[in-house]
Amino acid sequence: MPTPKPTPGQVLIRVEAFGLNRSELHFRRGVADNGTFPRIPGIEATGVVADCPGGEFEVGTQVVTLMGGMGREFDGGYAEYTCVPASNVIAFDSDLPWATLGAIPEMLQTAYGSLTTGVDGHKGQTLLIRGGTSSIGLALAVLARRRDMRVISTTRQESRREFLEQHADHVVIDDGDIADEVRALTDGGVDGAVELVGANTLRDTLRATRTHGVVCFTGMLSDQWTIPDFYPMDYLPNGVRLTAYGGSATDLPPAVLQDFIDDVATGTISVPVAKTYRLDEIVEAHTDMENGALTGKGVVLTR
Repeated sequence: MPTPKPTPGQVLIRVEAFGLNRSELHFRRGVADNGTFPRIPGIEATGVVADCPGGEFEVGTQVVTLMGGMGREFDGGYAEYTCVPASNVIAFDSDLPWATLGAIPEMLQTAYGSLTTGVDGHKGQTLLIRGGTSSIGLALAVLARRRDMRVISTTRQESRREFLEQHADHVVIDDGDIADEVRALTDGGVDGAVELVGANTLRDTLRATRTHGVVCFTGMLSDQWTIPDFYPMDYLPNGVRLTAYGGSATDLPPAVLQDFIDDVATGTISVPVAKTYRLDEIVEAHTDMENGALTGKGVVLTR
């Protein structure tokens, strides 16, 4: 493909790395409900400003870009260069390796938004993360524990318990029916829960949440998107709130991004990079993502 030519209001980014997301897997499979073809996929990218005719960002500035139609309505991050609206771009400054930086933008945006906008998490509360070994689940655990929240994370595999125990206060092996165990751990249910597995476990997650607690539907690792024959009076426990979260670049404050990156640099927190790939290994990368072989974030380096 030729290098894109930006117009005023757009930013040309030399992509150094991009994270893998199941949204791109859904798009490739044809089950996503938006987007046009032909299309370069990729809902996020990290790199350096190569051109910005409108002057919103200086050439050479380190930036991330994410969402806002990226990889669906216009070409995305699976490339050496991507051209995106300036509103999709956030600047930062760091000496961290691109493999680390490339894992952060969409993972952080989704985790931060789910914790703040979604469940409105506060110090002293308990948080259930359904799908704890995913990159968003691991980022959620980091952010929640920084707020002095008690974290309960789930995994379907006993072999991942020891790894997950490094990031959560309690680990629950998920057989699809964990509500009673979670309620026993919390004396009546968690204050908040983030559902990352999908519609197939949502009802059980609601049952694991206390009266007046909040469940935020954020992810669909199981690829089950909808609830057939949804009858709210039967489905929703009394007094448990159900909400959802899906954000974009404008939902990630630049200060939150920079503070997170700075904390990674000082070793205060870590970024769960599962594996890195070259751009010409994208088929292998998608195969690993599709097979659930990644514990954490897959990152592709373009150089």
